[in-house]
Amino acid sequence: KSGAGTRISEGPWAGRLATARLRQPWRWPMLSRVPGDLRGCILVCLISVPLSSAFAVPPSALPRASPGLRARSVAGALACRARGPGEKIPGRAWTLAIQAGRADAMRGMSVPSGPGVTVEDVLLNPTFPPAWPYRPRDFERQDESDDVIFYGQPRLVTHMDEKAIDALTEYYAREIKPGSDILDICSSWVSHFPKDFPDTMGKRVGLGMNEAELKENQQLSSFDVADLNKDPRLPYADNAFDVVTCVVSIDYLNTPLEVFREAARVLRPGGRFILSHSNRRFPSKAIAIWLQTSDLEHAFIIGSYFHYSGAFKPAFAKDISPALEGGFFASDPIPMFIIAGEVK
Repeated sequence: KSGAGTRISEGPWAGRLATARLRQPWRWPMLSRVPGDLRGCILVCLISVPLSSAFAVPPSALPRASPGLRARSVAGALACRARGPGEKIPGRAWTLAIQAGRADAMRGMSVPSGPGVTVEDVLLNPTFPPAWPYRPRDFERQDESDDVIFYGQPRLVTHMDEKAIDALTEYYAREIKPGSDILDICSSWVSHFPKDFPDTMGKRVGLGMNEAELKENQQLSSFDVADLNKDPRLPYADNAFDVVTCVVSIDYLNTPLEVFREAARVLRPGGRFILSHSNRRFPSKAIAIWLQTSDLEHAFIIGSYFHYSGAFKPAFAKDISPALEGGFFASDPIPMFIIAGEVK
């Protein structure tokens, strides 16, 4: 052990780190803006770097690509494609693949970035290309098997933590007017509506893929089973609803433009389409462009769907993420963002 304030004098860490600094890593300027659940990983990396001289990795231990390798991400696929069968894939290749994928996905689009930029800033004055900028491959998925297979098994679990769910529920309570008829697309066994919605709202219709899950949803007055990736048409009359909601599912839709136009069709004049999104997903079923882009870019992409549908007024974004609580090693709450637009 080394005493507080002294330097380690032996081994591969000699002269590198002081115990006192490790005890107060939150004072390091570089870490002050880093989410809590990443700080521990960064510290481990900082501590591990000096060990490289003591534990050299032989070249044979580097990962090798094989013709039959199924990449677990789009970045991985790009990295494997960049190398021939049996060639080494150094870590730098993975980094470059991610950067290349993001640059390709967002070609021709400028998303605000930098210190202090929030999700609200992204859609304040967006500049979209004149024509639909996306290509079919942007909506491809790692798992292109029938969605019925993947979603056939009921999952009576939530995919967000309680604080994120509470934030979304509170947003609905503030923003959805009493008496509204609501359609919840990509619905499941819970819609995260406030408890009083059955008494204060009109009809609450759910549209999802798993009948068993929808039957468990006590917040709905009725439901329908449909796969929007097979047929994006909504089985409802024109002007049937005041609000359409979609909770953390937009990244699974491979024909979003058609779905947005359908949402506009079933909305009454002045109705709103409210989408929430976070950083949780099933990667194998998420569209490629979603895996290549950041949270801010996700907001921009959703805003572009509103724009290119031609049926909505300019969309707006709002960060409703719960506040960070706890100490240094406390995990950050799951972020929660709203992207919404009013039908023309």
